[in-house]
Amino acid sequence: MKFAIITGASKGLGESIAKRLLQEQITVISVSRTENKQLSKLAMEKGIDYKHISCNLSLEKEIQEVFMEVAHCIFEKNPTEILLFNNAGVIEPIQKVGNLDQTPIIRNIKVNLIAPILITNLFLSNAHLTNTKVTVINVTSGAAVRSIEGWSVYCSSKAGLNMFTQTAAIEQAELKTDNTIIGFSPGVMDTNMQETIRSSSKDAFNELDKFKEYKEKNLLLETDAVASALVNLVLRGNPESGKVYHIKELLNP
Repeated sequence: MKFAIITGASKGLGESIAKRLLQEQITVISVSRTENKQLSKLAMEKGIDYKHISCNLSLEKEIQEVFMEVAHCIFEKNPTEILLFNNAGVIEPIQKVGNLDQTPIIRNIKVNLIAPILITNLFLSNAHLTNTKVTVINVTSGAAVRSIEGWSVYCSSKAGLNMFTQTAAIEQAELKTDNTIIGFSPGVMDTNMQETIRSSSKDAFNELDKFKEYKEKNLLLETDAVASALVNLVLRGNPESGKVYHIKELLNP
């Protein structure tokens, strides 16, 4: 039996991933601050197990407590595979260095980088004891490999996530486990994050007009299409551990 854990599943790409996995008859555990009632309704209609657990991913103690509970509940059911989607992310602060506030800097690094590291570490540790295959999908960004003015913290946290993904994959290969760890760059999607970007100031973010144009010209990707391409890769595409996939190569193979 497969289980999927998705952080940030209450909206955006996380919601779309959850919906697609429920369609695939896979048990879903949603972890986010708020619950998406539509997912619970869909799971009930499909007769699939679904659970939402509230967690603030900027609080390390809460992460440890929540995911130790999640891991215990899953591993005692002897799953054949666990799919771990580290999807939750924050873009703020959008501001140039010298004008940054401390609190959003720390929250960004905690949610975008520290949380995925802690969660992945916990599940790989448990998998080692039970011989369960774990597939980790770290949702990253093109900003991880491109410097964008005003996004220094976001670029840095996502670049760190890419390096963590690649390094952890090397380690798992050396240990000769069946675990797979990949990165996934979903492109520019029509999400709340894009609304936040468009509401920033030109002084803080030089590329503001370009991102407004994405919306005006209908160039934003739909999250359902992105999620479907990702899930197809994970379930049927034999993903290469350590690789960071970009949505363009999945939509236009």
